[in-house]
Amino acid sequence: MSRLRLGVNIDHVATLRNARGSPYPDPLRAAQTALSAGADIITAHLREDRRHIRDADVAAFTRAGVPLNLEMGATEEMAAIAVRLKPQACCVVPERREEVTTEHGLDAARHHNRLAPIIRRLSDADIRVSLFIDADAAQFEAARSLGVPDVELHTGAYAEAVLKGDPEEIARHIEALKTGAARAAKLGLEVHAGHGLTYDNVAPVAAVPDIVELQIGHFLIGEAVFSGLGPAITRMRHLMDEARRAT
Repeated sequence: MSRLRLGVNIDHVATLRNARGSPYPDPLRAAQTALSAGADIITAHLREDRRHIRDADVAAFTRAGVPLNLEMGATEEMAAIAVRLKPQACCVVPERREEVTTEHGLDAARHHNRLAPIIRRLSDADIRVSLFIDADAAQFEAARSLGVPDVELHTGAYAEAVLKGDPEEIARHIEALKTGAARAAKLGLEVHAGHGLTYDNVAPVAAVPDIVELQIGHFLIGEAVFSGLGPAITRMRHLMDEARRAT
């Protein structure tokens, strides 16, 4: 079985920096540390309100040659920034100004016609595009229709079930991820997954054979307070690899 890739989201390094209006901690330094510790790609969400990552951060990443997955809302403003700065990939996500974090997957089926020109613009700029969606057949069909190569499955409901300690609900969500990932892969989509993943819940998701990349951020930045960013990522990398080998 192929090696599972790890994307590390460094948004909340920028959150900490912005809390005091200081130039530190530096998100670019965090990105470089993450790559050295075993990350394959760096993820950053440039939100409409710029609450954490800012335009200058994205520019710094691309200038430094960081393999960047830019999370973005489906807006002309974000598409223009992406086309200008040329990240390696863009993940189109739903975004509401009042939300604390991304709460659900993008409804690509409902918003197909609005998404199509934005995805085409990104693709024409040689940016690999993914959609952050729930594990739902209609969303997979929409993703294929829109011509994106990748989808990222929202694992937030699974993570919440683990926190509640409900074995039946946990099993139901994992089965949905397995079934959904297999369906998406059969349609020719590369499958990623992420949201709310931690040391305690990552193994069952990492063991899903059709998932090729995990996106993990908030937990790792929090864990870095205690162990350092590099060691936190190295441990997550080990847990992912261990779960993958066990399948």
